[in-house]
Amino acid sequence: MQQRLAWAITGSGHYLRESLAILQTLESVDIFLSKAAAEIIKQYGFQDLIDATGHRVYQDKTASSIPVELFYEGKYHSLVIAPATSNTIAKMAYGFSDSLVTNLFAQAGKTRVHSIVFACDTAPELESEAPRDNVVKVYPRQIDLDNVIKLKAFTHTEVAEDMQQLQQYIMHRLAAVHQMDAE
Repeated sequence: MQQRLAWAITGSGHYLRESLAILQTLESVDIFLSKAAAEIIKQYGFQDLIDATGHRVYQDKTASSIPVELFYEGKYHSLVIAPATSNTIAKMAYGFSDSLVTNLFAQAGKTRVHSIVFACDTAPELESEAPRDNVVKVYPRQIDLDNVIKLKAFTHTEVAEDMQQLQQYIMHRLAAVHQMDAE
């Protein structure tokens, strides 16, 4: 069985367009949308971008987050969460697994599947895309910044602070997986 990449999206518009652009360049991906992600994708007018990826899409519609069992079946070599809201980062940093995305992260950790997270709140001041192509200033709270630092200490987890770093982590991980498959 060829393993796939799992990609989870939370309810943030911060670099959502750019995350979807990366997704369009990848093969063998399953996309997991939180309830908020499904809403924000429609609000930003990005449904066509999701559809254009050609990847399978799972939406958070079950209380028990049934798709997480796929990690126990060895279906995935890696998990990408991009973009990840401060709410999701906080939950993951403190071990909560009460939604599709946080359950995916918890199960990835429990099955030693490598995770790459693009955290939205990584600097004291950021510019972020809002609906209808507006750009707004965002000032993350200290607790949001602290949670990102906490998450960086997790085993088998890389936290990207910008799109270039996210792209590098993904390409490095895919190269490592490809090398393991060749051996």
